[in-house]
Amino acid sequence: MRNLDKKLDEKEIQSLANAGLDISEKERIASFLQSDDEILISKTLNPGVEILPIEEALEKYPWSSKFYGKSFQILEKDFPKDTKGGYFIWVKKGVHTYFPIQACLFLKKRKFFQKVHNLIIAEEGAKVYIITGCTVSYASQEPHHLGISEFFAKKGAYINFTMIHSWKEDTMVEPESIAILEEGATFLSNYICLHPVRKVSMYPTAVLLGSNSKARFTSLLLASRDSFQDIGSRVIFRAPQTSAEVISRGVSTGGKIIARGHLKAESPQVKAHLECRGLLLSSQGVIHAIPELETNYQDVDISHEAAIGKISKDEIEYLASRGLSREEATGVIIRGFMDTEILSLPQVLKKEIDNLTDQTVKKGF
Repeated sequence: MRNLDKKLDEKEIQSLANAGLDISEKERIASFLQSDDEILISKTLNPGVEILPIEEALEKYPWSSKFYGKSFQILEKDFPKDTKGGYFIWVKKGVHTYFPIQACLFLKKRKFFQKVHNLIIAEEGAKVYIITGCTVSYASQEPHHLGISEFFAKKGAYINFTMIHSWKEDTMVEPESIAILEEGATFLSNYICLHPVRKVSMYPTAVLLGSNSKARFTSLLLASRDSFQDIGSRVIFRAPQTSAEVISRGVSTGGKIIARGHLKAESPQVKAHLECRGLLLSSQGVIHAIPELETNYQDVDISHEAAIGKISKDEIEYLASRGLSREEATGVIIRGFMDTEILSLPQVLKKEIDNLTDQTVKKGF
């Protein structure tokens, strides 16, 4: 990423790395970076993948406008139209990517309200990994981020989307995303938020329109003191022989977590499971699990499981007997609880996410 240091200083570039941005681009096939409302990077190394600022894409590819806002129309929802910036990702028919596409949305100015609209289209039979990071500069004050993302997975397409949030204590965050799946399509969404944030509120939705399509939402959350995380995932089944999982892992060290999940079967022959597990490590913290299962059909298999607890004294004492301090023992247990195996990541990404998670847990304990 040449000349990036002319726009951002060393500490800000490190913030981007903490949010999953690979500055070297050695293991990325496309990159996008927006700072406030300025596009700093937009390029691809694969002819089967297009990545552009959204306004440029709508002008270059007039056909893309039919997808802009389409997912919200399907759900009969309104969305903010006064956005500026965001990315357009188009993975062409039959293209399979091994290295991921990366995108990052950065907040730098004081009290800046970033409102972006992202559009991701995977054509028939395409397979793509995407890692996005959202973060802020140390110099920002009371920033606000609103990100709209629309995903369209055509017949047999596969989208694996990982979002890493690395905010500050004064940041307000409101992502809103909808994924539309055609026949045989797969959408995997991984969300990781391990840093302090004033408030993040999100309820991404997947709509399964085609038979044999499947979705999976996974969240790893760490809420420190004064942080508020209202994180949900919803799957709507509108075709038979569809399936989904919603999995949440939340740890509160003094903050509040609301873990929502909603499985709505509007068709028979649906199989889905919702799972929420929480660890409460402080009497000042709160974890509230809100599972919802909804259907008018008998021929469905939908279930949910929720458990909230604390670290047992026996676990701490066992690790202490092996020479660890209480803080080190707690970190080891939290790291095991935040098992990245559930994210279904390729090895090239898993190693990075493991490192980021390890660093955060060590700092927190």
